[in-house]
Amino acid sequence: MGTIRKHSKYKNPGILFELLVRQITADMIANQDSKAVGIIKKFFTGTELLKEYNLYTAILKASKLNTIRAESLVNIVVEESKKLDNDVLDQEKYKLIREIKKHYDVENFFKAKIDNYKLSAAIYTLFESARSKALTDPKQLVDSKSIILEHITDSVIKEERVEKKAATEFLKEDQEIRILAYKLVVEKYNETYKDLSTDQKDILKEYINNISDTAQLRTYLNKKLVEVKSKLNTLLPAIEDKVLTIKLKEIISLAKPILERQSVRDEHVVSLMQYYELEKEIKLRK
Repeated sequence: MGTIRKHSKYKNPGILFELLVRQITADMIANQDSKAVGIIKKFFTGTELLKEYNLYTAILKASKLNTIRAESLVNIVVEESKKLDNDVLDQEKYKLIREIKKHYDVENFFKAKIDNYKLSAAIYTLFESARSKALTDPKQLVDSKSIILEHITDSVIKEERVEKKAATEFLKEDQEIRILAYKLVVEKYNETYKDLSTDQKDILKEYINNISDTAQLRTYLNKKLVEVKSKLNTLLPAIEDKVLTIKLKEIISLAKPILERQSVRDEHVVSLMQYYELEKEIKLRK
């Protein structure tokens, strides 16, 4: 009987990244400078941690596959995880947690409910087992593989079949399966953010997805700014309060695009979201 491997949220890149993304959202809603943006840029750009995260997302974001392809995908991803530099990876995770502790209350940071927690833990178990010389409890490996295959194939994999395969190498195919590094798209928000409009949610998603692509993000934000200014101008004639109309015109005139020489900052995104919040409030007055 091998050792039972205990899952660690502190060492799981899939969970760490999702929590950081959620923190960015929370900070922006609170109109605060988000340190999580810098943390993601630092630890998920050109690092071993990014490489491991990409392997996680290859499974987390995998499309529905047939059983053979699903097993092949898992096999390839696990084999790729063995190529990571464990010493460097451990150091990066240690420094990442230290950075999070510097800016956030760790207990609150990690207490959020994680989507696909069970799946992320299963991936962690397979990766850790593949990279370790110590034996892992076979039942734990079987359970972890079952969870992953059920996710990828979207069907229940019979335990007997999994047990038979667990003792041997996963099936190999001649046809190469290319593993894509998927960009994270925030698909769900905490109950806290349920009142955000579609436009506001889209802005947050775009901001998170293009943290490191300033040019594309600037273009998107400027486009949304033109859009919301047009919407606000359209609403002006319907406002009966003259004082409010004057103030609204002043606010619209202050909405300036982000210049090409400027870096995209949190306040740009927050301001844009506030313009959409203003649009929402004016519509409620009608």
